Amino acid sequence: MKLSQFKIDLPDNLLAKKPTHFRDESRMMVLHRATGEIEHKVFKDVLSYFDKDDVFVFNDTKVFPARLYGNKEKTGAQIEVFLLRELNSQFKLWDVLVDPARKIRIGNKLYFGKDDSLVAEVIDNTTSRGRTLRFLFDGTHEEFKKTLFSMGETPLPKYMDRKPTADDVDRYQTLFAEHEGAVVAPAANLHFSRELLKRMEIYDIHKAFLTVHNGLGNYRDIDVEDLTKHKMESEQMIVPKTCCQIVNAAKDAAKRVCAVGTSTLRAIETASGTEYHLKEYDGWTNKFIFPPYDFVIPTSLITNFHMSKSTLLMMTAAFGGYDHVMNAYSVAIKEKYRFGAYGDALLII
Repeated sequence: MKLSQFKIDLPDNLLAKKPTHFRDESRMMVLHRATGEIEHKVFKDVLSYFDKDDVFVFNDTKVFPARLYGNKEKTGAQIEVFLLRELNSQFKLWDVLVDPARKIRIGNKLYFGKDDSLVAEVIDNTTSRGRTLRFLFDGTHEEFKKTLFSMGETPLPKYMDRKPTADDVDRYQTLFAEHEGAVVAPAANLHFSRELLKRMEIYDIHKAFLTVHNGLGNYRDIDVEDLTKHKMESEQMIVPKTCCQIVNAAKDAAKRVCAVGTSTLRAIETASGTEYHLKEYDGWTNKFIFPPYDFVIPTSLITNFHMSKSTLLMMTAAFGGYDHVMNAYSVAIKEKYRFGAYGDALLII
């Protein structure tokens, strides 16, 4: 398929800048992929579409405060530093993005904190905006991470166009976040409240957890029209034995398996084995899913409404069917559904 086939005209006022008051009270569109039928619900209604012993698969990654601001040596110019991943804990090396990048060269030093107490040296260029930083810190790795993260802020997407607040520390994080490593929240997972998770237990609907450390790769612009030529950036993922056991038992019993979020969907497909079973996995994935695509394990998908020409929209269309999903997006715009990480949900069954 072509990139232009995923263009949507999204009004700016439909980009969600803030979350709903309660996690489970976002609107939810339900798309029946066999017929294209659409229903309009509230997210707390989601369990009415599932039965005893069905399974929801969640992403339990934890977002860290990845955006911080430093001053360049000598000039004092403010530089935004976006932490991507730690490369080496012993030498305190980090892969980062810097803005404005033209001012930052190898050998430059950056100072962080009100008293410039944390210093980093640029030791390599990786991409046009990418740099490798070596932080200079006397202390344990645990002390260093605590200091570094105390200077960072919640990495809200740029389209929100605002500074994060204390509320974002909680709301741009799932209730079951456990394994630190994401710079982008697994948005569909944010809708699940404590009450909803408790109701799942009461209804004997099972929970399974895997980990995908969401990076920025899914959100970068695609620069090729022919999608077969697009190369995805890799993301680290872990599918533990317990997750496999829960999912495979559901498949063997012909129960529903719902992927909560596109990151979870991609991870499941990456780790799918023969006989429609999920395999343990600890590594990286650069799997790019777009229509047409035959899914092996998931029978349902919960996701948010994504941006025009995004890989996440393409993955959603692969699962729900291109025509049905693009029609659903047209309806969503007409009905003023909210888009983005803090936006409304789409359940495809």
